[in-house]
This record gives sequence, structure tokens and C-alpha cells, in this order.
Amino acid sequence: MITPAFLHPARPMPSHQIETYTGAAALPADARALLAYHARQTLQFSAAWFANLEATVFPGHPGVCHFVLRTEGKVAAVLPLLVTPGRISHRAQALGNYYTCLYEPALADDVDATQLGLLFKAVRRYKGGISTLTLAPMRLEGRAFTLVEQALAAAGFKTERYFCFGNWHLQAPPTWAAYLAGREGKLRSTIKRMAQKLAAEQAQIEILTEPADLERGIAAYHAVYAKSWKVPEPSADFMPGLMRLCAAAGALRLGLVWLHGQPIAAQLWMVHGGRAEVYKLAYDEAFKGYSPGTVLTARLMQHVIEHDKVAEVDYLIGDDAYKTSWMSHRRERWGLVAYNQRSLTGMVLWQGTRMKSFAKPWVQRVRSAASNPGHTP
Repeated sequence: MITPAFLHPARPMPSHQIETYTGAAALPADARALLAYHARQTLQFSAAWFANLEATVFPGHPGVCHFVLRTEGKVAAVLPLLVTPGRISHRAQALGNYYTCLYEPALADDVDATQLGLLFKAVRRYKGGISTLTLAPMRLEGRAFTLVEQALAAAGFKTERYFCFGNWHLQAPPTWAAYLAGREGKLRSTIKRMAQKLAAEQAQIEILTEPADLERGIAAYHAVYAKSWKVPEPSADFMPGLMRLCAAAGALRLGLVWLHGQPIAAQLWMVHGGRAEVYKLAYDEAFKGYSPGTVLTARLMQHVIEHDKVAEVDYLIGDDAYKTSWMSHRRERWGLVAYNQRSLTGMVLWQGTRMKSFAKPWVQRVRSAASNPGHTP
């Protein structure tokens, strides 16, 4: 006898589900929507950012994986990762590289550490087991860092924090005049003198913001970069892709200095969510005596303060000395290394990390004693 289907009690849908996708383009619309919500802060959190990274830096890489956590059918978190296989176990890291200045998983406002821990449990078991997971560079301030740290612990990982880099930024004043008045006299003098020097030779400065101007802007950027002190880009297509996605998002601020018909300085700034990020800068070293980079930075700074009305300007990566002349505050970006305690490799690596931490004070004391023979450790 066959029992009618309507007499069977309905199977309850699981309250939490984990999904995996092999690229940003494959993500469902609601997962992309959560990324877009998170990307209000910076385009580096957007699906378009990850799609460009995947296409230009990791094309065809089998380890690209976006983990999606659903709670009661609603997307609660999106975690873009890159998994590298090993002989015994695998390593996972944030989906990013040297082009990445900031990373966080996209989190719904109501997701908690217990729920997020379920996502990291799925990461821990992925493809037979992940021994270590590295997430960086992240903000110490805000909700995500602490929540991720708690969720990793709930998922059976041991975690260690590590310093990535200093990050200089500016709380933008309401006017360019107010900003300039707060800078050192030496910088103000350099901006004035070099701007006059460039103007005397009919130099032109332009700031490209529209898609229609982009391709000639990309060509000018490449021409400057090739004559700068910088090494060639490891992934040549990444920067053009980034400029195109910035143009499409209305975030493009591509500054160029032209002298005698040729570009001698170029800078890419991204304006989004009330913030300006200084992403890339270069100048032709043959024209260093004109300080074209300084003059261009000043013009872009004036533009984002007066025209874009940004609340913050962010110099992104590093403690370069020149940044202190332009910025007002410093903060730090940190990372998390998580060791899977259900993986032999993860346990061994964690114990090695602990031993180094315990030994470090003693090593420092021994070194101090060696440099000061009159003292003993």
C-alpha cells in the first residue's frame, strides 16, 4: 500500500546551509547583494573587485571558492577564499594578494559568532581538510575582526593575530583652504613652486572620471608607469580591469599630468562611500625635478575635498614617510592565522607557533645581555 504523500510529515528545512561557488560571477543574486551592501565602505569588498581579481590574477585557478552561509534561507555571510592543495592537507587564505589593501567577509547585520562558526566548520572540512586559514589584511576596529576570531574558535581553530602594515588616513576638512592650512610649510611651498613651474611650461593636469575617457587614460597610465621606478606589474591586466570597474561604479579619479604632449605623472584614486582611496601613483623619473607627483596629489586632494565632499582620504598600505605630510592619523591592519586542531598539520604548526611565542622573551633577554655584558638575563 502506498501512503499518499500529503500524509507524510514535511521534512524540516535545515536552519543553516553552506553553499560554495567557484567564482564571483557564479554567486546567486542575494549573495551578490550582501557583497554590495558590504561594499558601501570600499569597492574592495564588491563582487566586481573579486571578479576582476579572479580574471586577471587567478585565471582558471581551481582553488577560488566563495563560501555562502544561509540562515533560515537568508544569506548571512559570504567568504571569498583561495585554497592551495598540499600533499597531506590544504591551506586556505583570503581571496587576495598584493593588490588587496583591505579584506573582510561580507556579514549580515544580525549574524553572530555561533552561526558564523558553522561556515568556518565547513571551511575546515573542505576537500578533505584545511590545515591553516589566513585572513588578511583586516581592520582591528569594527565588528568583523572580533566576530571572525570568535567564530574561528567556535569552529575548532586556534588563532594568532599578526601585524600587516600601518595605514595613514585623513579626516577630511570641509575646504581645500582648511586642509592646506594644516599642512607643513615645506609641503605648501613645494606645491606652490612646482605648480607654477609646470604652468610656466604649459603643463596640463586632468582628472578623468568618465568611461568615455578611460581607454586613453589607461594608455597614459601605462606610459608613465613604464618610465617610473616601479617594477612591472605581475598581473598586467589587473589595473586596467580595476579602472574599468571604477569607471562603471562612478568611483574613477584618474589624475594625469601632461607636459609637452606626453604624460609624466599618473595616479589612480577611488572615490566611493564618502571615502577616497589613493590606490596607485607613478611619475616619469626624467621629470622628477618638476615634482609632478606632489602637484598631482595636491590637485586630486583638492578635487575630492571640494567636489566629492569626502569624509576620509585613505593612503592604504604602508608607513612611507611622505604620507605623514599629507595625512592626519595612523591606524593598523592586522591578520589572523587559524590552525585546524583536527588536522595533524594544523596542530603541529600551532604548537610550533606557541613554542616561538614562549621562546621569544627569552631570546630577547639573551640578546640584550649579549649587547650589555654587565647585565645578566
